[in-house]
Amino acid sequence: MSKDNIQDVVRKSLEKYFRDLGEQKPSNVYDMVIFTVERPILEAVMARADGNQSHAAEMLGINRNTLRKKLQEHDLL
Repeated sequence: MSKDNIQDVVRKSLEKYFRDLGEQKPSNVYDMVIFTVERPILEAVMARADGNQSHAAEMLGINRNTLRKKLQEHDLL
């Protein structure tokens, strides 16, 4: 899947989310999206890195301690 396809999926999902809300006022959309997409990103990268947190952190471009914190937030440790 290309970067453009991922962006299209996110855009379409958000459009559906807003439609489903109807007249309700959306809130914390940014945090909701980040938290929602973060888990599958972490799962895919950790699988690709064969569970090696140092390699996964390098792939993600983040510090290993940051990765570990995010894995704990998503109950992936």
